[in-house]
Amino acid sequence: MTWGIPTALFLQFHVFISLVAIAAGFVVLYGLLKGHFSGAWTILFVVTTTLTSVTGFPLEPFGVTPGRIFGVILLVLMALAIVALYGFHLAGSWRWVYVASATAALYLNVFVAVVQSFQKLSFLHPLAPTGSEPPFLVTQLALLVLFVALGVLATKRFHPAPRT
Repeated sequence: MTWGIPTALFLQFHVFISLVAIAAGFVVLYGLLKGHFSGAWTILFVVTTTLTSVTGFPLEPFGVTPGRIFGVILLVLMALAIVALYGFHLAGSWRWVYVASATAALYLNVFVAVVQSFQKLSFLHPLAPTGSEPPFLVTQLALLVLFVALGVLATKRFHPAPRT
């Protein structure tokens, strides 16, 4: 049992909200690249990404793990995005703080999804059974380069009118 819910069901919920967070994050990133703010999608992204981190903590294995470290980093990134967006209304340098933190949070969610895919999907697992083989490393490096490029481009393109 996890938080009074059967662990298998809790894990399914965690995976589901993670996938929703990734999908919403891509919609938000697309909007940033187009120079548009998408309010409802942004709220969905912020809430589900935060929930993804929070619901990951009570899952095994316990102790300090890479997943928990990612969870803490994600929560810090989401706190920055929330403060930039709702506290400072994207004014001044808070615009790029929001774009960078939201893009980095989406990257970390996708990073974890790729890790999980190589661990759990039968057609990917043989390519990188330990997670240190070239197919896994090349995939993660390509993902990092892609997100850095998208983040830089989004920062250049996203200039909304100040929100009040």
